[in-house]
Amino acid sequence: MSAVTARGLSKTFGDVRAVDDLDLEIADGEFFSMLGPSGSGKTTVLRLVAGFERPTSGRVLLGDDDVTDLPPYRRDVNTVFQDYAIFPHMDVQTNVEYGLRVKKVDRQERRRRAEEALSAVRLEGYGKRRPTQLSGGQRQRVALARALVNRPKVLLLDEPLGALDLKLRREMQLELKQIQRDVGITFVFVTHDQEEALSMSDRVAVFRDGRVEQVATPVELYERPASSFVAGFVGTSNRIGGEAAPRLLGSPGEYAVRPEQLRVVPAGSPVEPGELALPGKVREVVYLGPLTHAVVELDAGPRLTVSRPNTRTASERPLEASDRPVAVVLHRDSLIALSGPTEMTEETA
Repeated sequence: MSAVTARGLSKTFGDVRAVDDLDLEIADGEFFSMLGPSGSGKTTVLRLVAGFERPTSGRVLLGDDDVTDLPPYRRDVNTVFQDYAIFPHMDVQTNVEYGLRVKKVDRQERRRRAEEALSAVRLEGYGKRRPTQLSGGQRQRVALARALVNRPKVLLLDEPLGALDLKLRREMQLELKQIQRDVGITFVFVTHDQEEALSMSDRVAVFRDGRVEQVATPVELYERPASSFVAGFVGTSNRIGGEAAPRLLGSPGEYAVRPEQLRVVPAGSPVEPGELALPGKVREVVYLGPLTHAVVELDAGPRLTVSRPNTRTASERPLEASDRPVAVVLHRDSLIALSGPTEMTEETA
């Protein structure tokens, strides 16, 4: 069963078409992310589902109910924003109970449900604290508890981790996914961070110019991107196309290959069956702690970035010299066909 359905959904602001004839289905109980650059339409879709914006055309359904014309307070959804929007003059317990008090739920029931919500976000015993006494991650979880206490069918999250530092964001990514599994409701998560989307989601929709380029699982999205835009936006990819493709690969079309699928070897090194050795020179080496990136300018084509982990068992030493003649080795199976032939064979390559 679908928790959220968009049918022919469009939204214009003056001459700007923020959402363009969108069809989308989000399954009940799914952690679904909407990923894309700023201005791609993902936040506008979230606001249309929440009821904060009215569509120019199209419909929004929650389950089987058409809610297109309903105000936000009559939709079975709650929204968590980036700035949390918790009240600084109230303690944590009162913040979490606030929505229930507005609905005139009796005091004993409010307290019980607030304690359950705080337990779900692992904040037992924090009820009497003020927001100023909490860390950024704890305030984010208070905002989650306040949204969950109303037991919405769908929880909408508008870049809720954007204000956190990198280390805390990564911790909260794991926390959020575990909370979603525990409470079992549908999460619709908006982000421009592809790492967040890949690490947390059951499925991801990649947005571009008000349209969805691809909806897929994180693995499908990364390993089988449907377009050149998706290949470039989700992770890092090298492109081989135009005149370089037949020259290097023996086949026309446009291809992508992930940096971790490549390796750098000394020029003239033997390769395994199914592999190609593309000669070139190292132009730049970037040490990133767990990884080293080498930028290799091919003799007969573009620059490729090669990534390798820095492990104790690595057989290759970090490349240090510029203009070092090398070969970039790739296996034909690692090529992602974005256009043109979809299969590479020994004969064509």
